[in-house]
Amino acid sequence: MPKLWDDTIEAHRQAVRDATLDATAALVVERGVTGVTMSEVAKRTGLGRATLYKYFPDVETILLAWHERQVGNHLYRLSSIRDQTGRLDAVLEAYAVICSEHPKIDLDASLHRADDVAKARRHLTDYLAQLLAEDVAAGRVRNDVPPKELAAYCVHALAAAGVAPSKAAVRRLVAVTLAGLRSPVPEQGESEAGAGSMTGSSVDDRGR
Repeated sequence: MPKLWDDTIEAHRQAVRDATLDATAALVVERGVTGVTMSEVAKRTGLGRATLYKYFPDVETILLAWHERQVGNHLYRLSSIRDQTGRLDAVLEAYAVICSEHPKIDLDASLHRADDVAKARRHLTDYLAQLLAEDVAAGRVRNDVPPKELAAYCVHALAAAGVAPSKAAVRRLVAVTLAGLRSPVPEQGESEAGAGSMTGSSVDDRGR
């Protein structure tokens, strides 16, 4: 098969896949996970049901594929910000903004394959743990808690941005989360030489 033809088919498949994931996500926001059917997804994407079934066997599979795509997009966005700024606080602020922009879809409670959902989310936690480990080594983040636990703390804390009433509230949430990453204040008589501090956060400067 000629490469041009092969590339055209692959592009078509990707377009159908993206349209299906987008339509399903929109339906979930409107009706909830249990209110989505393959018939409605096919209608929203302009596909016949038989064609849709060639790509996905059921709604659950579509939702898992959508979630994996979301996590991948978020990781790419966060990685780009880290590369551009070199600052953990900028990455966490960006993640909070992502949470505030995208309505939370609780797949764990609705799908039978919760392990698959958790696996995709662990990619995000693992990435943040790597960044935190670098900042721990540099003395910018507390070293009395393992980086992976700190990463889980950040992910769960910043998820609250999804219900924040304003951008100012999101910024305050990020500031509180960053405060939890700083080294605890030494008790009286202890040396403060080892106490790390976060890099200056634009979040702290705004919203005051």
